[in-house]
Amino acid sequence: MIGFEWSAEKFFWYLFFQFCCLLYMTYYGMMTVAITPNAHIAAIIAASFYGIFNLFSGFIVPRPSIPVWWRWYYWGNPLAWTIYGMVASQFGDYDDLLRNGETVKGYLDRYYGYKHDFLGAVAGVHIGLVIVFGFIFAYCIRAFNFQKR
Repeated sequence: MIGFEWSAEKFFWYLFFQFCCLLYMTYYGMMTVAITPNAHIAAIIAASFYGIFNLFSGFIVPRPSIPVWWRWYYWGNPLAWTIYGMVASQFGDYDDLLRNGETVKGYLDRYYGYKHDFLGAVAGVHIGLVIVFGFIFAYCIRAFNFQKR
């Protein structure tokens, strides 16, 4: 948390996004195990998606630089929502000037497309991701049976 502002609001935003990320990634792992017949296949599928999640998270390649035909995956990527929430909640309201005369808020909006006003929607998506992955896990663990008879 180096460089973060010491305020209760930003601290609780940080805790919220970290906790939700931990929760939905745990549910995602449980979901892949429930959907696949064994843990080895689940590990292969989860590792593949983790790599794709990282590639399209908007950190390596910012959202405005992602080609238009791939932007749908950015918006469907859970890690992209977490990075958006963390950066926008911690730095999205800074009006400090950078060396080029642009504010931090303006830079985040121009280069990454992050807006501080969008935090409510980002928080809602996090809660939705936790619910969806948890529900899919619960349904699949109940409905699928991979036992050999």
